[in-house]
Amino acid sequence: MVRLRLDLAYDGTAFSGWARQPGRRTVQGEIEQALGRILRLGEPAQLTVAGRTDAGVHARGQVSHADVPEGSMAELDGNRGPLSVDERLAALARRLGGVLPPDVRVHRVSVAPEGFDARFSALFRRYAYRVSDAVGGVDPLRRREVVWHNRPLDDGALNAAAARLIGEHDFAAFCKKREGATTIRELQRLGWVREPDGTLVATVVADAFCHSMVRALVGSLLAAGDGRRPVEWPGDVLGRAVRDSGVHVAPAHGLCLEEVGYPPEAELAARAQATRRVRTPAGSVAVDAALEDE
Repeated sequence: MVRLRLDLAYDGTAFSGWARQPGRRTVQGEIEQALGRILRLGEPAQLTVAGRTDAGVHARGQVSHADVPEGSMAELDGNRGPLSVDERLAALARRLGGVLPPDVRVHRVSVAPEGFDARFSALFRRYAYRVSDAVGGVDPLRRREVVWHNRPLDDGALNAAAARLIGEHDFAAFCKKREGATTIRELQRLGWVREPDGTLVATVVADAFCHSMVRALVGSLLAAGDGRRPVEWPGDVLGRAVRDSGVHVAPAHGLCLEEVGYPPEAELAARAQATRRVRTPAGSVAVDAALEDE
């Protein structure tokens, strides 16, 4: 078997999220089907992804891996004889471009280094959330990636509220609890910038995210940013570590996975092993059953 790393992007508008689901169109399903067709696999390729995005969420810097029989790569050879490994990888990327629908693209295919796991080897995921508070609404050409907020937003209030959330905490107040999964995460960066066209962009970086975490954080910050709540409120909600009915999950289409970061090759296996352990307030560890993302 050979482990392939796929670097990809997609417009999540017409997908029911990343994860394969019977009877639904998903990113994972489209790519696995394409790989199976091109490499003539007897069994469908099984993709592992860095961030399992929800329905409507986009990705620009998604990473996944698949283990395929080494012999299947010979299906990429042409009439002129066997190709080199690099030529085969380039040919696979080109063929994926011809088979996949236009709302999902695989930019690069490479042989993954030893110890690489797209999900568990990751050091961080970086998301962006885009919001417009323009009086007339969002530019119609950007309506699939920018959410309209119909109240004026104060940049300073957004960042003051965000600063209270950074660090390692139990984010149970902003997550959909999953049986056997921890809600303790290290939020490494959370800040807002207003771009020249007036769009507000939140950059959110963490080692991992539990389910619905980014959009719930954004929802709480928007309430502080438009004055409906004090800037201290998101931090107070975090401290209580229980879901608050006042926290509204922001719409999916404003969210985009921009980047997944990995350690040097020599540290990949150790990182994967460490990530598979659950953090608890007491410092004990257990197997993490479900490292979720957005």
